[in-house]
Amino acid sequence: MKKQVYLSAAHLLILFLVSISSVGAQQCKPSGKLKGTKPPKDECNTADGAECCVEGKLYDIYNCSPPVSRATKAILTLNNFEKNGDGGGPSECDQAYHSNKTSVVALSTGWFNGTSRCHKNITIHGNGVSVQAMVVDECDSTMGCDDEHAYQPPCDDNIVDASEAVWRALGVPVNDWGWMNISWSDDA
Repeated sequence: MKKQVYLSAAHLLILFLVSISSVGAQQCKPSGKLKGTKPPKDECNTADGAECCVEGKLYDIYNCSPPVSRATKAILTLNNFEKNGDGGGPSECDQAYHSNKTSVVALSTGWFNGTSRCHKNITIHGNGVSVQAMVVDECDSTMGCDDEHAYQPPCDDNIVDASEAVWRALGVPVNDWGWMNISWSDDA
């Protein structure tokens, strides 16, 4: 004997809301792997806590980033945007270097969105403070372990790579610079 199941309107509404929330919570998944190469002697700049690629290690690469919201969760990292800094070459948006005393950031590839956020401000929320910073570069999530990327691994899909000025404005003690959970939003 088969048992029939009837769902009330309230049950259907709950199922619908659960399905919508799970769609909104979808995260970016790796789009492939990049095999690390050994940097030439003295070619990987480890200033500001930067990591060098490890020969043979497989690194996730991403063509996307998590969806942007009014409070997009991210990891704030430290980048030196000056010439000969750990950031590699000049910034993607203007092919220039930027002073570490200026509040500038690089965003993971998906959030950078093919230069669409270039020279636009974002608001970073962290350490109980909100700070504005200008997007000037991409934190490449699709490539790495080469000269152009200072022999550093690809960025994760959720990185806001910030200058010293951003860390200072957030009031983070210098000894704690390098990695911090934050949220960010586009400025209207």
